[in-house]
Amino acid sequence: MIKKLRMKFVAVNMVIATVMLCVILGMVYSFTSGGLERESLNMMYNIASHPIGLGTPDIPGEDVRLPYFKIQLGPSGELITAGGGYYDLTDHDFLENLIDTALKSPKNFGVLKEYKLRYYRMDDLMNHCIVFADMSSELMTLHHLLKHSLIVGMAGFLLLLAISIWLSGWAVRPVERAWKQQKQFVADASHELKTPLTVILTSAQLVKQGEDQSRMLDHIQDMAGQMKGLLEQLLWLARADDGRIQEGKKLVDCSQETNEAALPYEPVFFEHGLELETEIADGIQIMAIPTQWKRLVEIFLDNALKYSSAGGKTRLILEKTRPGHCRLTAANQGEPIEEGQLNSLFDRFYRAEPSRTRDGGFGLGLSIAKSIVEAHGGKIWAESKEGVNSFFVEL
Repeated sequence: MIKKLRMKFVAVNMVIATVMLCVILGMVYSFTSGGLERESLNMMYNIASHPIGLGTPDIPGEDVRLPYFKIQLGPSGELITAGGGYYDLTDHDFLENLIDTALKSPKNFGVLKEYKLRYYRMDDLMNHCIVFADMSSELMTLHHLLKHSLIVGMAGFLLLLAISIWLSGWAVRPVERAWKQQKQFVADASHELKTPLTVILTSAQLVKQGEDQSRMLDHIQDMAGQMKGLLEQLLWLARADDGRIQEGKKLVDCSQETNEAALPYEPVFFEHGLELETEIADGIQIMAIPTQWKRLVEIFLDNALKYSSAGGKTRLILEKTRPGHCRLTAANQGEPIEEGQLNSLFDRFYRAEPSRTRDGGFGLGLSIAKSIVEAHGGKIWAESKEGVNSFFVEL
């Protein structure tokens, strides 16, 4: 799928680039051709407006830049005289042929392709003449322009093709990453659901065989509860991906909400032989959804409860860092986390330990925390130093 997406990206880019190149080079060619034609007709008009001087037939004026000759006609279109530079005008049959062709044209100017000549006919009452100008230089200029345009166009096409191929890799990288994450997400969700489903099916089979029904039903209930918890978390993450968790924000006393969320955890930490210390500044208010802020605090404390070393201390700190900003910190003593794993902690179903041991969680807590923080326009990160693992949120 990613390969096809890249090919479509390159194809669309190249179609657009090719059309633009053709339009640009075509306009350059058209403007150049039109400019040369206007310049030539201007020159021919100026020549036609002035009678040929018998004494200086071969001396062109200052505005003459092309080889030309001028034929003066009588009232009936007969040749009276011819003059100009660079041409042998002794072949009267040739001149009569040119005159006949020019007079037959309904327009007073045009091109005689077989002779590579452009003509301009003036039919004033006192001045009947035809000016012919050589087009060899103009045609050569346009030929070179066309050749160079094709070379530039081909070079530009190849350069844009290379850039498009490189850009396609860069452009689809987020899609590729999302695709891999989705596949991993499905695999991990299947893994997490497999164990409770296996327990439920096994327990149900044992119940049918008349085994200890009370104990088997307890197993079924426990596993069903775990599955329900997992599905609720997955549903919450799906709503977060759709942006629906941002609804209902209001000004919240963050200090009070943090105290309320931390209070039930103090006896739990005590029962586990752990210490929970809170340092919560007063009067911190933020635009938030109260239930989500409490959930964020609970995720940090639940994480610290699971991964603190025996007898370790956890510190929960809420403080103002700079004007308009606050920071929530949850730091616990525990097994150090490797530097390369810190960013992965917030991936769905990720666990730092290689073996996926069941500890009552599914590896979704920190991913939910990240979604909450991002929905509130903040940033979240983790650090591990000197045996203390710290999680930070700044809003």
